[in-house]
Amino acid sequence: MSKFTEVLKNRDFFLLWIGQIISQLGDRLSQMALIALVYTKSPGSTLGIAKILSFTLIPVFLIGPIAGVYVDRWDRRRIMYISDLLRATLVLCIAVLLINKNLGWVYLIIFIIFSIGRFFVPAKMAIIPDLVDKKHLLMANSLVNTTGMIAAVLGFGVSGIVVEKLGAQGGFYLDTLSFLVSGSCIFLIAKKTMSLASLKKVSREAVEEFRKSVLEDLKEGLLYFFKEKKLRFTAAIIFSLWAALGAVYVVIIVFIQQILHSATKDLGLLIMFMGIGLFSGSLVYGKFGQQVSHYKIIFTSLILSGIMLIIFGLGINRYPYFAVAAALSFILGIFISPIMIATNTIIHKVSANHMMGKIFSSLEIVIHLGFLSFMFLSSLLVERFKISHLSIIITVGIVIVLLGTANLITRKSLRDNFVLS
Repeated sequence: MSKFTEVLKNRDFFLLWIGQIISQLGDRLSQMALIALVYTKSPGSTLGIAKILSFTLIPVFLIGPIAGVYVDRWDRRRIMYISDLLRATLVLCIAVLLINKNLGWVYLIIFIIFSIGRFFVPAKMAIIPDLVDKKHLLMANSLVNTTGMIAAVLGFGVSGIVVEKLGAQGGFYLDTLSFLVSGSCIFLIAKKTMSLASLKKVSREAVEEFRKSVLEDLKEGLLYFFKEKKLRFTAAIIFSLWAALGAVYVVIIVFIQQILHSATKDLGLLIMFMGIGLFSGSLVYGKFGQQVSHYKIIFTSLILSGIMLIIFGLGINRYPYFAVAAALSFILGIFISPIMIATNTIIHKVSANHMMGKIFSSLEIVIHLGFLSFMFLSSLLVERFKISHLSIIITVGIVIVLLGTANLITRKSLRDNFVLS
């Protein structure tokens, strides 16, 4: 604790830390306000939620690779506070448009907001070495990641309750305030990372840098990604997991709204309990997971997660009580967390260090492609073919169990081909 206190005595880092916590809370408010917006406009519409959420994810494909290049070239502090100021203005515009019932521009504004966010996130992580001494770097990263996760988890619970009480419009007003406070904290950071002259120079070279740095790096990363067998296999597992998450994401949102009769309050609290489960599972796996093969952990966790997803759907359908749903959400989070940790560890082990950034950029595309595709597929199955939400949840759970079981049975041959430890 004394080491954390020592790091927080650094004024610039303290302002960054406070700003990112407030920013995390604001992000959760945005998500819950968007869900509430769909709920008030089209209650029970899975396709409506899928449509609005797609505008928050598409920037990952279009803006993410570009943002990563320029964050390393621009003043990161300036990127962050300008991003917050712009997002505050745009979120306020959404709240005003809701008053006038003019929702035609909302989707475009959401896209722009989350495009700006693709610059903020890497800038936040990249600025830390500029603010703290090298000896405090590990502690600073630990503090940012841990408190960020806690803020995100608790933020879902708080924002769900707030938006339920104040409505989508009230949620957007509070989100505007959170961006203004976060931006003010970042603005007060004294240390600058790049001069304005350098910023103007980079701007003049933007088109050329895009052609050389972004497109060539992305091409190189994708070629390396598909060339390496271990990466391809691990990417297939990650794609399958995120495809499953996408298939049940909007379906579960509407399922919970209908079962528990709440737009955002219970949903936010259930996500919070799942987040606590993810955090708890990460701690347990971090302490004891080194003794077990990463692949065995992944396949076993897939089986347990699939079974738990089926139990979750059947359980709250039979016993529609918040306490039951919260307990099941917590357990589901515990079972899912080792999959994420183990897959990232495998990628770190099998990847060349100089290709790491490009690989994770490629992986972001794989993840969100799987999520988006199956999110719309499941939404269409519910809306157009009238398949029940529970049927989708159970089917996805069965597929996950079968996937984990099939791979676990063939684990011996996989271990012979992919020796990792």
